[in-house]
Amino acid sequence: MDIATKSTITKEQAIALENKYGAHNYHPLPVVLTKGKGVYLWDVDGKKYYDFLSAYSAVNQGHGHPKIVDALKEQAERLALTSRAFYNDKLGEYEKFATEYFSYDKLLPMNTGAEAVETAIKLSRKWAYEKKGIPENQANIIVAKGNFHGRTTTIISFSNDPEARDNFGPYTPGFTKIPYNDLQALEEAVKSNPNTIGFLVEPIQGEAGVMVPDEGYLKGAKEICEKYGCLFIADEVQTGIARTGKLLAVDHENVRPDILILGKALSGGVYPVSAVLADDDIMLTIKPGQHGSTFGGNPIAANVAIAALTVVKEENLAENANKMGKIFREEMQKVVDSSKFVKKVRGKGLLNAVIIDDTEESDTAWNICLKLAENGLLAKPTHGNIIRFAPPLVINEDQMREALDIIRKSIKEYEQENL
Repeated sequence: MDIATKSTITKEQAIALENKYGAHNYHPLPVVLTKGKGVYLWDVDGKKYYDFLSAYSAVNQGHGHPKIVDALKEQAERLALTSRAFYNDKLGEYEKFATEYFSYDKLLPMNTGAEAVETAIKLSRKWAYEKKGIPENQANIIVAKGNFHGRTTTIISFSNDPEARDNFGPYTPGFTKIPYNDLQALEEAVKSNPNTIGFLVEPIQGEAGVMVPDEGYLKGAKEICEKYGCLFIADEVQTGIARTGKLLAVDHENVRPDILILGKALSGGVYPVSAVLADDDIMLTIKPGQHGSTFGGNPIAANVAIAALTVVKEENLAENANKMGKIFREEMQKVVDSSKFVKKVRGKGLLNAVIIDDTEESDTAWNICLKLAENGLLAKPTHGNIIRFAPPLVINEDQMREALDIIRKSIKEYEQENL
């Protein structure tokens, strides 16, 4: 990194400022970043890293993609925000582009993943009361244990993660939690409550440790929903936009959700953009004044999202994610086979996790991530014994193999120091 791009603040100063003036609601690795390009990040001291988190899969198209950045700059200079009090000349263009891209009738634009999940919950309830005839305030949505759909009050109400949930009550009713990857539990839950209106699920549970369900689970879940007249609601905020080797993770089983939730890489990480997609029968139950957002559907978001989705197709990012993911898991399996310390690798596409032979309460994964950072690769634990690896989808084979060398080296060094 040339001197012109170096930060004027030191690592210690940046961390001290956040600790003094910021809420302590995150526990970051002690790395202070100042620049990103493609699959790389640089810290304030000029050290270069492979980014193997991708801002939790928001930066699928790579840091600073020129087409996406240009779309942001061009629109910001022309018109940034009008609110939905008026029409703008970009939103309809984006809605047409995205609905054709994902094959739905309608799109409801929001900003963050959590907002989009909340929107899907409201939309499914509105549909249930007005189309399905569910008694008022009795709608029930089934969710999977281990889920992570966001951090709003309603969403944490159906979380079973004590860190996300404890001491934030009272909680929102209307949800039933069942085990993930269990079709029998799903059907029993639907049958036991006639006011069940839908099943909200992540096709792969990322925050839970990249939990990949059995083949046929998603298809079976959709069939159960159809059998009982419920909505299949897919939260693809993290798994969508080519991350798992298909445009959507549900595409691996040719499943079409009734409601599709997108975010993160919908903007390539340069701007908060999320969306809920559904067909007219569901979407048009929401009328003017019943839901919205000041920033939702703003011209910058619309222009950026078009560019971000165009890059995914033009650069064949789903295909690359599939290819690079196979290389990652094949090489990491060799580490598993030869190590007494690493016991499993799992994932799909470029959403993967390595499981360490230790307890979830340990700090092992954290300490390995410190070692990875020391050697030039950034990743983050999801639990005390699980590390998630999710690089930008633009990574090429040479970069992947170099990154794998860093991972192998770091694990070996940690083993030598701790076994």
